[in-house]
Amino acid sequence: MTHSPFKIIVVGAGPAGLLLSLLLAQHGISVTILDSAKGLDNRPRATHYGPPAIYELRRAGVIDDVLAEGFLPEKICWRKLDGTYLAGIDNAVLGDHPDRVACLPLDRLGKILLRHLERKESAEVKWNHRVTDIGQDDNKAWVKVATPNDEITMEADYIVGCDGANSQIRRSLHGDWAFPGTTWDEQIVATNVYYNFDKYGYEDANFIIHPEHWHMASRISKDGMWRVSYGEKSGLTHDELAARQPMKFREMFPGNPSIEEYVLANFSPYRVHQRLAKRMREGRFLLAADAAHLCNPFGGLGLTGGIVDVGGLSDCLFGIWNEQAKPDILDIYDQVRRQKYSEMIDPMSSGNLRRMFESNPDTILDPGQDELMTLCKKAENDVDFAKEMALGINALKYDFTQHYTKQKVIVGNM
Repeated sequence: MTHSPFKIIVVGAGPAGLLLSLLLAQHGISVTILDSAKGLDNRPRATHYGPPAIYELRRAGVIDDVLAEGFLPEKICWRKLDGTYLAGIDNAVLGDHPDRVACLPLDRLGKILLRHLERKESAEVKWNHRVTDIGQDDNKAWVKVATPNDEITMEADYIVGCDGANSQIRRSLHGDWAFPGTTWDEQIVATNVYYNFDKYGYEDANFIIHPEHWHMASRISKDGMWRVSYGEKSGLTHDELAARQPMKFREMFPGNPSIEEYVLANFSPYRVHQRLAKRMREGRFLLAADAAHLCNPFGGLGLTGGIVDVGGLSDCLFGIWNEQAKPDILDIYDQVRRQKYSEMIDPMSSGNLRRMFESNPDTILDPGQDELMTLCKKAENDVDFAKEMALGINALKYDFTQHYTKQKVIVGNM
């Protein structure tokens, strides 16, 4: 089939933008990625990829690299502050299932995606290109871009905002302050730390339930690094939070360590949000991942949901390019992805966070107290149910190719 010229601009060279671009470039679709930074974001950030995200990474041809650098975590559990085990989900019941949860710091995924994308002739990344304004008509969309030398205008058939929580594309479309939702009162501190949690029988991921010292301790690398994210008092400055960190670790960690007994590699306080853009499609402009929606990080749903966004959007854009789908498939993308956020990501991630500081760890396993804990206890004695629970997050996926108007054409990697 001979295709008419078709151009996509992706704003934002984070993992979501790079993954979308790679999925498009596999088909030979022309895609340009614009990013205001000088290079990749090296902050570790999120780490866990649920089964539907693994599916998309496999489609992109990068899963072997991800698994070579990362690992497959096994058990996720909830504990009391004293380490007492309450309940958990064991991913090991899936055995060699291809879409098991995987763990790899997000900055390392970005490097893998960029490395693969640089091999695609139809893709290019332009650093130090900051979008300042946007526009569109019936035939094309455009962005005004500030470069190191001047300001230019770039045009495309569609432009996708993958430019994060402070997305310039979303703000240009909807206004600077139009990002409906809430900001949590609770302050979060994310740390990367080397400490021997294994000595105390900790699983790969541990959620600690406590009204004051609630936190998550999760293995994130093969060399003994753990991500510990914990709640703190509201209103404290960065310096005040840093001064409290040794006390928090002493109270939270098994063994109550002194500062000499661990190595703190990263300390990053931040606020968390539950927000969803008014629309994820406005004409020839589209939003995905953090540019479209935000949630707290306890459970990996923001990262997994963003990756599923771009996987579905790639199918929609491929269908339009290949003349198998009409442009209104993008309205279905908007409807479905917003619905998945509202019905799954938001309530599940909010429940994950509240469970840690609102629940009573002494009664959470009592009948009728917490549905998830009840299901986890059932799964401990029912392997088939445990497998069903481990793969339940696949409900985030959606097959947009069912809305193609012509027979599917199987196109391999290019």
